[in-house]
Amino acid sequence: MNTVSIILEELQNLASQIKQKEIESICDSLLKARHIFVVGAGRSGFCARGFSNRLMHLGFEVSFVGEPTTPRLLKDDLLIIASGSGKTASLVSMANKAKEVGATIATLTINPKATIGQMATSIVTIPGTTRLLGEENTKAVSKQPIGSAFEQLLWLTFDAIISVLMEKTNQQPEDLIHRHANLE
Repeated sequence: MNTVSIILEELQNLASQIKQKEIESICDSLLKARHIFVVGAGRSGFCARGFSNRLMHLGFEVSFVGEPTTPRLLKDDLLIIASGSGKTASLVSMANKAKEVGATIATLTINPKATIGQMATSIVTIPGTTRLLGEENTKAVSKQPIGSAFEQLLWLTFDAIISVLMEKTNQQPEDLIHRHANLE
């Protein structure tokens, strides 16, 4: 079996542990939010940035945290945090700020019992491992570098959320194309 097939088989096995009801819960939070803020650090941040772009394609008011055009977080807003460990210091700080202003927090994480998960109202638990070995509550075993399976499943889960939102907002791929960048 080739390496790509091994990785795909691993991801399929791990993906079966992701609960659809958790995806639906985040979708409900997204649909209620005045403005959506998306954040992640490191490679998880790359996945989160792609997700914020897709939300914009769907017509949501969305900002990726850290960009100069990111507005102020307010009470009726949603902060979505992508964090494998659920305890990255900078992301915990942002979750604390969101709690302080009364915003809603959602997270996609390996460790829902970690600090960020304790503050979130919507959680999608994604199996995987992080560099903080032995601290996750997961049965994930991977032949890939630490974090890769989580990040790959994070990307796929973000796309699954977009697919559910497309259905809930009655949008087709053509609708998203009209919001796609034309200054490339």
